[in-house]
Amino acid sequence: MKLKSRAARGLAAAAITTALGVTGAGAAGAASTAPPTRPTHPVTAYVANQGSDTVTPIRTATNTALKAIKVGPDPRGIAITPNGNTAYVTNYGGIAAAGDTVTPIRTATNTALKAINVGDNPQSIAITPNGKTAYVANYVSGTVTPIRTATNTALKAIKVGSDPYAIAITPNGKTAYVTSGLGLTPINTATNKAGKAIKVFSAFAFAITPNGKTAYVAGSDTVTPVNTATNKAGKAIKVGSEPFAIAITPDGKTVYVANVGSDTVTPISTATNKAGKAIKVGKGPDDIAITPDGKTVYVANVGSDTVTPVNTATNKAGKAIKVGSDPFNIAITRNGKTVYAVNDASGTVTPIRTATNTALKAIKVGKYPYAIAITP
Repeated sequence: MKLKSRAARGLAAAAITTALGVTGAGAAGAASTAPPTRPTHPVTAYVANQGSDTVTPIRTATNTALKAIKVGPDPRGIAITPNGNTAYVTNYGGIAAAGDTVTPIRTATNTALKAINVGDNPQSIAITPNGKTAYVANYVSGTVTPIRTATNTALKAIKVGSDPYAIAITPNGKTAYVTSGLGLTPINTATNKAGKAIKVFSAFAFAITPNGKTAYVAGSDTVTPVNTATNKAGKAIKVGSEPFAIAITPDGKTVYVANVGSDTVTPISTATNKAGKAIKVGKGPDDIAITPDGKTVYVANVGSDTVTPVNTATNKAGKAIKVGSDPFNIAITRNGKTVYAVNDASGTVTPIRTATNTALKAIKVGKYPYAIAITP
């Protein structure tokens, strides 16, 4: 079965999208309210290729792949600074070669800089919105490593519990959250000290509302709301089987949860924390993204090689869009015009035109492409 191929290559990049959609400010310092300067270079999607130890840049204006950039072994996660100047890639490593590093890439020249040593098997990464600090979840060492982006220097690792997986930062920049075997652990970004873990059984992917007040954490067939002001967990909300990815509409009104075990997406009203009727999608939905205007949810179905659009006004699924083999990850451009589906088994990325929900010609990238991030 296709889903087994994902497990065989390790944990997914699905929850890493949390870091792309919800960022915060100011690790090791006060939050900055000034917006970052936007880059002048072309908008580019960066694709981490697990099997070839590379990152492939794609020019979104032409859907053209540029020369692959060599990084460390088994790149798993990728995040880009808010000003678009640097992409950071986590190199998980494996039996044949140790990873345990993060590779910065200068986006203006697509040049890899010196790798930064972090903890054992870095999985996911999030960057503060002032761009000053990246936080890296080290899966095997049970730590989070802060990186000062001005100097690309790793700071002292923060102990958070076994198997830290997904990481994201509140919009006010005061707290980084990471899921682990203990549940959801808050980290004070001013001090880089971990607080008491919030108990959420089998905590996995999560997302933070745009107003920063609530984190929704996917666990064992449930999603648990966590009040970020008090770090108290609310009553768990029943969803489908094996909730694997989660996203929140830009207006903060609805949470969408991809249930990989039941082939559904569950909408949750943030006003009431009540789950709506499950939406049937393709087989094995394992990643989810929402257009910037909040009108459409796109769901990557790894088991049926499709992407399903869902109308958020009606919560009705549209016709599935055929993409490549094993679409494991999905991302949407800031202007909302194009969805990119990362097809792990076929070594391609499929662009989808959102105006017509039409798949364009697949773009060849590296072997086993896994994660994707797009410059602002």
